[in-house]
Amino acid sequence: MTIVYFAGLGSMGLGMALSCLRAGHQVYGYDPTPEQVASLVAAGGHALDPTSPTAQIAVSVVLNADQTRAALFGPEGLAARLAPGGVLISCATVAPAFAREMEAEARAMGLHYLDAPISGGSVKAAAGKLSIMASGSADAFAAAQPALDAMAATVFALGDQAGAGSAMKAVNQLLAGVHIAAMAEAMTFGMTQGITPDSFLRVISQCAGTSWMLENRAPHIVAGDYTPHSQVNIWPKDLGIVLEIARDAGFPAPITAAALGQYLAAADMGLGREDDAAVAKVYARAAGLSLPGEA
Repeated sequence: MTIVYFAGLGSMGLGMALSCLRAGHQVYGYDPTPEQVASLVAAGGHALDPTSPTAQIAVSVVLNADQTRAALFGPEGLAARLAPGGVLISCATVAPAFAREMEAEARAMGLHYLDAPISGGSVKAAAGKLSIMASGSADAFAAAQPALDAMAATVFALGDQAGAGSAMKAVNQLLAGVHIAAMAEAMTFGMTQGITPDSFLRVISQCAGTSWMLENRAPHIVAGDYTPHSQVNIWPKDLGIVLEIARDAGFPAPITAAALGQYLAAADMGLGREDDAAVAKVYARAAGLSLPGEA
């Protein structure tokens, strides 16, 4: 049995923590939302507090670089509470340079660091079937293995130092964010031609124009259900990171920039906490269309 800490028990982190519980690990978690901690405790986990035993693994599933730094190395950070030789598994989408900086801080404390962004959504997180894009030393992978086995169906080993995992996640997020926006644009364009959202989904999901994001997010629009599995607010952050990396590389990314504009418009409309499929509402309102569930 391994003691595992979790910082962040949101839609992804809670599922990952529960997957570690099912694997027989002793899990202690923190989240600013008490209900999320209560869900972990109800499943057999524990609230992380100053009396919690020392852990071998700490998993950070927070929103961004600032939260990652605070969760790992802040005044109450997890790094100071790990056993010597323990490993920090960092899952937020961050710039590669930031991941390398965190690895250096961990090394200075005698700890390992695994740059380990995640993909798969809340359903796969709850099932322990995520894809993890990981980079770090062989010792970091070995120390993290008990948690990786519990949380992931696939772990891509992308290099022996931090940064490569975050670079691959940026590529993934470019595609994922663009695909959701493109799906929303195509569906609402279809509506202007008399194609209903359910007909769009039934046909295009079986044609060359489909994508994983189309098949996963279009049903939310058809059902008129924007319960957040991944919020609109995620995309200004993630696509902003992609564009920051692209600028540093001298690389133009006009399609990414266009998609980012649609998510920013959705957030400005007050849709930031809705499921990211709600970006379709930007197109619908501009065209005077009513989506399923709307009057």
